[in-house]
Amino acid sequence: MPLTALDPKTALIVIDLQKGIVSLLATHPIEAVIERVGTMSAAFRAQGLPVVLVNVAGVAPGRTEQRRLDGAFPTGWTDLVPELNRQPQDHVVTKHTPGAFTNTGLDAHLRALGVTQVVIAGVATSNGVEVTARQAFELGFNVTLAIDAMTDANAEAHTYSITRVFPRIGETGTTRDIIDLLQRSA
Repeated sequence: MPLTALDPKTALIVIDLQKGIVSLLATHPIEAVIERVGTMSAAFRAQGLPVVLVNVAGVAPGRTEQRRLDGAFPTGWTDLVPELNRQPQDHVVTKHTPGAFTNTGLDAHLRALGVTQVVIAGVATSNGVEVTARQAFELGFNVTLAIDAMTDANAEAHTYSITRVFPRIGETGTTRDIIDLLQRSA
C-alpha cells in the first residue's frame, strides 16, 4: 500500500546510524542512506516535529546461532554520525536490543508528545528497523517506512522486509514521498 498520509503529530525515528554500524558492509551505499535521513531530519525539525536518534550499545541476552558482537565495543562505536546534525531538541535513545522500544522509555516519550505516527529509517532493514517497526505497530502507532533511507548487510533480507513484512505493519514510501506529504500537511 503506498503512503497515504502523515498524522499531525508524526515523529521520525532514525535507527543505528552510528560510527560502528555504518562502517560495516551494506547492500546500498551508506552515504546515500545517511544523506536521505539527514534531509528527512531537517524537514521534520523545520515542521517542529520530533526527531528520535537511536544508537545501539549492546546485544540482547541469549544464545544465537549467528556470531554477534558481545562484550566491549570499540571507542566511538556508539557515536552518531555527524551528518545527522543532532540538535538540542532531538531525543536520543540508547538501546541494548534490536528494537528501540524495549526498556528505553521511547513509548512514554512519544506518547507524552502526543505522537500517533512514526516514520522509521536507518540500519539494518531486517533487524533494528524491522523490530522497531513491529514494536511501534504493536503499540498502536501508525507506521511509515522510508524504504530508500535504509539498508542491510544482506540484500535478500532487505528485500524481504520491504516487500513482505513492511506492507503488513505500515505504509512505505521514499524520502521524497514523505517530505512532500510533510510539507503539504503543514
